[in-house]
Amino acid sequence: MTISTGTRIGRYEIRSQIGAGGMGKVYLAHDTELDRKVAIKILPEHLASDPHRVQRFIQEAKSASALNHPHILTIHEIGVMGTSRFIATEFIDGNTLRQRINSEMTLSEILEVAIQAGSALVAAHEAGIIHRDIKPENIMIRRDGYVKVLDFGLAKLTQPEGVPIDPDASTRALVNTSEGAVMGTATYMSPEQAKGTNVDARTDLWSLGAVLYEMIAGRAPFVGQSQTETLSLIIQKDPAPLTRFAKEVPDELQRIVNKLLTKDRDQRYQSAKDLLIDLRTLKRRLVLEAEVNRTGPSVPSTALGAEKLETQSSAEYVVSQIKHHKIAVLCGLLIVGAAAIGLTIYFRGRNTSNTIDSIAVLPFVNASENAELEYLSDGLTESLINSLNKLPHLSVKARSSVFRYKGKDVDPQQVASQLSVQAVLNGRVTQRGDDLMLSLWLVDGRNGNQLWGERYNRKLSDLLALQSEIARDVSTKLRARLSGADQQMLAKNYTSNTEAAQLYMLGRHHALKRTLPETQKAISYLQQAIALDPSYALAYAGLADAYFSALAADLPTNQFLPQARAAAQKAIEIDDTLAVAHAELGFIVFWDWDWVASENQFKRALELDPDSAETHLYYAHLLSNTGRDVEALAEAKHARELDLLNPRTSALEAQFLIHAGRTDEALTRLREILELDSNYFLAHLYASSAYIEKGMYAEAISEARRAREISGARSFYVEAFLGYALAKSGKEAEARSVLEGLLKSSADRRAPFYEVALVYNGLGRRDEAIAWLERGYNQRDPAMVFLKVEPKWKNLHDDPRFVDLLRRVGLTS
Repeated sequence: MTISTGTRIGRYEIRSQIGAGGMGKVYLAHDTELDRKVAIKILPEHLASDPHRVQRFIQEAKSASALNHPHILTIHEIGVMGTSRFIATEFIDGNTLRQRINSEMTLSEILEVAIQAGSALVAAHEAGIIHRDIKPENIMIRRDGYVKVLDFGLAKLTQPEGVPIDPDASTRALVNTSEGAVMGTATYMSPEQAKGTNVDARTDLWSLGAVLYEMIAGRAPFVGQSQTETLSLIIQKDPAPLTRFAKEVPDELQRIVNKLLTKDRDQRYQSAKDLLIDLRTLKRRLVLEAEVNRTGPSVPSTALGAEKLETQSSAEYVVSQIKHHKIAVLCGLLIVGAAAIGLTIYFRGRNTSNTIDSIAVLPFVNASENAELEYLSDGLTESLINSLNKLPHLSVKARSSVFRYKGKDVDPQQVASQLSVQAVLNGRVTQRGDDLMLSLWLVDGRNGNQLWGERYNRKLSDLLALQSEIARDVSTKLRARLSGADQQMLAKNYTSNTEAAQLYMLGRHHALKRTLPETQKAISYLQQAIALDPSYALAYAGLADAYFSALAADLPTNQFLPQARAAAQKAIEIDDTLAVAHAELGFIVFWDWDWVASENQFKRALELDPDSAETHLYYAHLLSNTGRDVEALAEAKHARELDLLNPRTSALEAQFLIHAGRTDEALTRLREILELDSNYFLAHLYASSAYIEKGMYAEAISEARRAREISGARSFYVEAFLGYALAKSGKEAEARSVLEGLLKSSADRRAPFYEVALVYNGLGRRDEAIAWLERGYNQRDPAMVFLKVEPKWKNLHDDPRFVDLLRRVGLTS
């Protein structure tokens, strides 16, 4: 069949040819039914005539089309045209990466392409799909910079299983009628493909590494005089260093490329998720360095192109590098003090040109062969973080950043790169009866060398008695560097009772697991600590947090909110300088609709500790829910920069974006989270909310059900979004079933007035929705804090009853 302008293929009308290659010809076409541009790929007859390969292709194409990922080309239809097959896909208005490589790319652009392509591989690999043919021709870049990966499943079709892709099937790209011949697929084959052995997801990572290498160097890593020679080089040789072809390549980028192109698959990146972490961390670091250097001497242009990294204000990025502080402020123990001494002496004793001013304390290993002593290793880790955090000019990563590495055998250099710190501290804790042994070693994140190590042998019962002595030693040794107030902070104990301190550690250990049974244990331990030392301010702050965790589990408000508030107030009464207590109280009274008091407490907490990511996030909650979107998103962004790897921060930022009407941005943020952790509950919860706002109810229902599945229990918020989406999609019976479930589950939990009202609103039952909101007001339902900014209430904004509710809750501007 001759195909020319005007030819009809089903409902598609051909406009022009835009590409051709070993897999067939590609045409721009018009979808006459949906009035949109599409791309039509016509498969060669010799491929379409093989039933086995066609069936295999259809199965993989179906899987690829089900991925529904923003960086993967969407497949609209697979059809038959005469004796051949065609595929209709979305049309990408842009260029192939091949064309972009042939022009100059900045380092920022290179990293962004790699990150977006890697994001597509994460989704595909999780669905069990291996691309097998990642190359510049299969990566399209839209005019707005958005990347799309093409041809999932097609590479497997080109040859029978177990046989490498045809190296002679070169490709021609015709984009905007500009033709360019390129190298064959063999250039991007992994060693296992070149040998004809089985492949897995790591094969795609090799190929992406080859593409990344070419974007930087301007040439592929392995180039032979023939395809056979190229395959031989891939199997036997290492690629030349990038610095041979491009100047000033960051060492970290060279390390990433080397790891991608490692011939031994077991030494390569094991998942696209791991690669994404490193790429994103590197890009953040380069953005920071570019901003810091912006006011200094200009950076010369290199083979990579003049840097055009997007930057934000230097103040924001400088702040993001200052010390990090979180709620886990534990009592300082002797070992913590001793470790702080050794590290402080080391930091202050080095030449200023080599001074280490940022550190990550990784979770100490519990080597006691007794899982019940895990609280001690975790508690000592947090305590050391707190002690080091008191030192000026030292940035210490927050607990939420470092505890993601707990139980993992990680490379200190990789951790240093991911967290953007200069040094990493490791520890191992062993307890035998009353004997405690702690080994610490400090590693230079820039080269992996051990800088310092020490072993401590102490009696557990003597720790607090010896802590003051150690703290005095620190003050004496650092007298020239620390003010008197600094010395007092470093030596400060929150209790003099060793048993109370241990109970506090136990309480925090269980509270941070954030499940109801663990929270109940935490409350018990913290109450015992307070009974032993009624002046233990830090224990009161921990108790407030534990009570609030129970409230977050949808337990009765009147049972836990007053206790949480009283505990936080008691902590402040004992020690008004305890920033974490002010932050806790601010968040607690926020849920009790006390907007002014909440803001005052957050401001006081940030005055005492301006670099607490948690407090900035709490404050963002208040600002968002009271309609101050610009301030809220600024605070959320600040929190994220202080605690880069915490998915909770990014998920809540997405929620605030939804409140601000920026739904697409919210979904982008949520997809980034799910690429790294597909089982993160909050990301699925807020994705459901976002899809509702876009009218994509099937996706909203799917996300809500996934969130329910992950949580293992019925969250009122999940049920509210699920019921609302079901109602809006016309599934009224299922929505009413959700309503019944909400009412039944409230027998021993807080009554879900707000959530029931939301489902009624989805059903179009305005009077019932208002009635349930009135009940929520009368019972001071904490969920009423969302009344002003939840966009699902917009249809009620002209209802005088709703307007009056807003006024009474205190949310009228």
